[in-house]
Amino acid sequence: MITVHVGFDDTDSPRGGCTTYIAALLVEKLEKLGVSFIDYPNLIRLNPNVPWKTRGNGALCLRIRLPEEQLDRVREVVVETIREHADLEHEDTHPGVVFLTGPIPQEVREFARRTIQGIVTLEEALSLVEKIGAEAVGFKKRRGIIGGLAAIGEPLEQDHTYELIAYRTPENRGKPRRVDEPSVKEMDRRTQPLTFNNVDPETGRILITPRGPDPVLYGIRGESPEAVKEAHRMVRVYEPIERWVIFRTNHGTDAHLREVRSVRELRPYHPAVIRGVVVEGPRIIPRRHVVFTIEDETGRVDCAAYEPTGILRRVAGKLIVGDWVEVAGGVRPPSNRHPMTINLEKLRIIKLAPKVTLHNPTCPRCGRRMKSMGRNKGFRCKGCGLRSRELKKIAVREERDLKEGLYITSPRSQRHLTKPLCRYGREKSGAPNQMIDEWHRP
Repeated sequence: MITVHVGFDDTDSPRGGCTTYIAALLVEKLEKLGVSFIDYPNLIRLNPNVPWKTRGNGALCLRIRLPEEQLDRVREVVVETIREHADLEHEDTHPGVVFLTGPIPQEVREFARRTIQGIVTLEEALSLVEKIGAEAVGFKKRRGIIGGLAAIGEPLEQDHTYELIAYRTPENRGKPRRVDEPSVKEMDRRTQPLTFNNVDPETGRILITPRGPDPVLYGIRGESPEAVKEAHRMVRVYEPIERWVIFRTNHGTDAHLREVRSVRELRPYHPAVIRGVVVEGPRIIPRRHVVFTIEDETGRVDCAAYEPTGILRRVAGKLIVGDWVEVAGGVRPPSNRHPMTINLEKLRIIKLAPKVTLHNPTCPRCGRRMKSMGRNKGFRCKGCGLRSRELKKIAVREERDLKEGLYITSPRSQRHLTKPLCRYGREKSGAPNQMIDEWHRP
């Protein structure tokens, strides 16, 4: 028996398709061939900031064991399934699949880390495939080979979560999803925090159902396969479910975020975590987005909290010059209209600056608030007429309507990889010892 890792990516397009759906089809087909799965299908979310990303920028890896004489047949089934179900006619769809037999080399693990936290090239991927003796098959520009190799190289030995994805029958794709919203809210109430991001708490919007024409009916994210499966049983739908599969994933783990030591080290399209002091307070730009500027000893960078981020935008709007903060998000490159900017996913307030307001002094004779007579001309009391050049404005420290701590964008605008507040303290490591009995259907 041999162990084979099958990684693939870039099969979908904005008009339809889904790489996880191809994985679901392959689970059924490969089991019929008699192969055994040594892990749930791994759904690996890659850097969400690359300009050529697919919708969720998720790559897939199937980790299986099989007799060596079956390997050629498995390759044929995988390639044919991708060829049949990928949206090859779309100009931005460039599928690729990688087959690796045996242990995962350290170079592939490092490649995966760089693909999740930065940018890599197809040339790098192809060179590494050749070096490790893997096999790659690509269609058109073959960009999916990058994601396929990265998915192989991320075996989720550190923090991970699970997602149960249910799929629609072909005749319903493109139509409104018929999922009972009250049942989703009840499921959320009964299963959280073992499931997360089912409902946006600020708007009540259901978050498990996508909006596009893809075959996904809904996806439920959680801390264990048992939790997402139990939640799946609670959701009522008014259309048939063609199939469902439980994936193990880096979704909701902050795997993309990398600490950067200085503003000078920020790179466009790279996710980053960086500390600095607020040197320009928040200002509102069109469409009600909030922008402020932080600085360290190497430079300045703008930070943007967009209107859909909800609580994060409101908190950003309360910052003042002197606040010491840590910001996390993707780096948007500079353009003619704006400088390089960090699109905020998270904001940690490390230390609040004192907020001081200067008030005119009170009249020492009658106690009324005095009026300024002009710059450096002193004060005059309108009540009793007293004038004074000696009196000074009084500094009054105000209470801040803000607390130190971590703030995260509202669930409705969280990226797939963003770790929600409810997951802090629930991090886990290591592959599951065994898989639950029924983790997919059919």
